[in-house]
Amino acid sequence: MKSAFPRPHGSRLWWFEEGRCPLYLAPMAGFTDRIFREICKELGADVMVTEFVMANKFLDPRGERDAWEIVDFTPQQRPMGVQIFGGEPDKMAEAADRIADRLEPDFIDINYGCPAPKVVNNCAGSSLLREPALLQEIAEAVVRRVSGRLPVTAKIRIGWDRDSVNALEISRRLEAAGVEAIAIHGRTKMQGYSGEADWAVINEVAESVAVPVIGNGSVRSAADVARVMRGGRVRGLMIGRAALGNPWIFREIKQALATGEELPPPTMEERWSVMVRYCEELMEHRNRTRDDKINWMRSRLKSFAREFPGSKALRRDLETVETLDGLMAIRDRHLAASDSVPVAGA
Repeated sequence: MKSAFPRPHGSRLWWFEEGRCPLYLAPMAGFTDRIFREICKELGADVMVTEFVMANKFLDPRGERDAWEIVDFTPQQRPMGVQIFGGEPDKMAEAADRIADRLEPDFIDINYGCPAPKVVNNCAGSSLLREPALLQEIAEAVVRRVSGRLPVTAKIRIGWDRDSVNALEISRRLEAAGVEAIAIHGRTKMQGYSGEADWAVINEVAESVAVPVIGNGSVRSAADVARVMRGGRVRGLMIGRAALGNPWIFREIKQALATGEELPPPTMEERWSVMVRYCEELMEHRNRTRDDKINWMRSRLKSFAREFPGSKALRRDLETVETLDGLMAIRDRHLAASDSVPVAGA
């Protein structure tokens, strides 16, 4: 899979060059699959990162097939990173090596930010923020194994809790380990996804390390961009949950950054067109027929619908949708009820 973007000679993270502020689609397990990433790319996202996969799965024949399917991507999605997590330096390095050989992504990303119990309880994700030495050892092992071929980046949170905010220490350790860019979610592990992201901490780190820092958290609209970036040295933005119901956010942010003007929100027809396309292409990608059940897709469809007018009733309908034809019927009823009114403030 060779890059669909011209790569300047000698540059490893070329998407930061020429004063650009690249927009990343944040990796979100169960949502940022290959089809959703393609849609976001078309709507203005610059850099993609796969859903994260535990490193051990690439080393186990029983889990290997699913692991490779999760990190599959198309050339059009480049620049493309593959994100892995784990707590054992040697296994993380081996998994990164196999990924580099097989997929040739543009970078390997290490997850040190996931707060989910099943990840934290396996001494991975944000649990490593409490073990800086091990966190650095993992980064060093991965960098040693693949840095001759690919850059290594990392994603962290600002700390475990408000009493142990250590993003600056962690970032300096990662930089010393050879990590070439750091994405920082501005919440602690204990916050999860509640409250506002602390951009003061993100900006402090950006001022203190030489590698690019990508800010993440509390960016829900184009208007938020100017607020969170004002006066800081953050080099890129990562958009996560705000993109689930509104993949158009990427083009809105780009318009705001370029012109200071806001784009009109997408019409309901456009929103439904993209939602149906997502469903159809995801089924095709997974070798499902039109008549197959789509109940496994309900949570994804509900995330798309959360910005729609009347979303509460619509999401209730999506809780029971069984087939693609059933989804079309829901669409027709919703469009008739909304009378194709654009979504205010989307």
